[in-house]
Amino acid sequence: MKFNTASGQKYLLLIAHIGALITVIAWGTSFLSTKILMEDGGFTPVEMYVYRFAAAYLLLLIFTWRKMMSNSWRDEITLALCGICAGSLYFITENYALKLTTTGNVSLLASISPIFTTFLVALMFKQRLQIGVLIGSVVAFVGVGCIIFSHGASMELHPEGDLLALTAAFTWAIYTVAIKRIIPNYTSLFITRKLFFYGVITALPLLFIQQEPLHIGELVDFNNPRYLMNFIFLVVMCSMVAYLVWNEAMKYLGPVTANNYLYMQPLVTMIAAYFVLGENIYLLGYIGCVLIIGGLIISDKWKISVSPNKR
Repeated sequence: MKFNTASGQKYLLLIAHIGALITVIAWGTSFLSTKILMEDGGFTPVEMYVYRFAAAYLLLLIFTWRKMMSNSWRDEITLALCGICAGSLYFITENYALKLTTTGNVSLLASISPIFTTFLVALMFKQRLQIGVLIGSVVAFVGVGCIIFSHGASMELHPEGDLLALTAAFTWAIYTVAIKRIIPNYTSLFITRKLFFYGVITALPLLFIQQEPLHIGELVDFNNPRYLMNFIFLVVMCSMVAYLVWNEAMKYLGPVTANNYLYMQPLVTMIAAYFVLGENIYLLGYIGCVLIIGGLIISDKWKISVSPNKR
């Protein structure tokens, strides 16, 4: 359905903002199910990624099987790049970073993705940087740091792991910018399915060579349905629905505005941990909450261009 009036466009933008927020809430709470499957069920990070996104791919295939390929090889290559950057490469670099540096470092450095996106969009599409977006991103990033380190963690330099965390953030920014050209030409169902396909097939070699035994049998143990229920939540809500809504939201918000919502993910995680795991929220966490929301408002409302030629 298309809206040509100004009020109609505002309505679509509002729906897109709500969609981006819902997506971040899903991704922010996904750590609870992931923690249960990895710590209690013994699933490895590679297993979690392959099983989760392969199942989501098969579900999407039911609705999009009539169209298997893109309209051109250029589009197919772009989708492959996006699938790798937003899928296997992103998750694998982030998981290996956790082994080489602290969790706080990974969480903080991975949150730089919106800043990377801002500069990549300006570079690739010849768009002028806006002061409000830059300042808002920095304010929100500081807020993320407050939340991450509110439990007393400290920032320690671990070059190899820190570099991998930055790589994860950069790969997500590449996906966000690369998908910008594809989004208007295909449905979100088709795009999301292709992303999952290329992400899974590039991660399969790591699954085959892992030393640990496979734990897929835990998912069909109906005497203990907890693992299956958490897996279904990850597949349906955090993978299939979340990526569909996210790609649709980017059509209307653009890559920079949509990606700025990622700053809210640690905030959602903090709140979810409080209600589900009983973790305390400290003063620094509240300060981080205010900074993140304030940074998002600044990014959205302050539209002054960096260029001196602005009219």
